[in-house]
Parts: sequence; C-alpha cells; structure tokens
Amino acid sequence: MASDSVRIDAWVWAVRLAKTRSQATAACRAGHVRLNDSTAKASQSVRVGDEVKVRLHGFDRVYRVTGLATRRGSATEAARYFDDLTPPPPPRVERPAAIVRDRGAGRPTKRERREIDRLRGREAE
Repeated sequence: MASDSVRIDAWVWAVRLAKTRSQATAACRAGHVRLNDSTAKASQSVRVGDEVKVRLHGFDRVYRVTGLATRRGSATEAARYFDDLTPPPPPRVERPAAIVRDRGAGRPTKRERREIDRLRGREAE
C-alpha cells in the first residue's frame, strides 16, 4: 500500500463491514459511521490507528484501524486490517418460568394479576 490513507467508505467495504461499496457510502451519509468520535463523510480519509464506530444491524461496533485495505478479500484477510474493540454485551437476565393458567379459567382476578406482575418483575408503583 503506497498511500497512508484510504477513503472510509472503501475501507468499510474492503474489511467486510458492508456488503457493497454503495451500502458503505449510504451508511456514511446516514451517519452510521463515525471516525474518531465525529460523523464521517464517505470521502473522509482513514489512517492506521484511527477508531471507527459503525452501527450495524442495530448494534454499535468499535474498530481500531491496523491496516489500510483498498481491495476486498477473504474474511480472514480482512480481519488483519482492524482490531475489534466492541465491549461484550451485558449478560442476559434470566426470567422466571412462564405463568401457566388453566385453559378456560377466564381472565385473571386482580389478585392473580398482581401476582403475575410481581413474578415478571413489574412491581406496582
């Protein structure tokens, strides 16, 4: 790689964060790509050491650029160009077993509804 910077939309596409180059450009235009904590335009240059935040499928992912890719390669090759700094998701909270009512028992009484709410973690205010 002769240059010391690459367009951010090309880099996002080359490291397989977006399926197509046009999707990478659209993500930049929509504000889903941030470069060093500021919204990135598609033509903005990315350099080694920069931090790129990308919102993918409703989740924010954080990457540090370790190499500049201009061509799209295999996934193992693409993984060489970034470090994933995304924090792990919070642990899932186990919920109590579902409340089972007999079929045909009708609507729950006020007392039963309060017990159901208490079991589901929705205490009365």
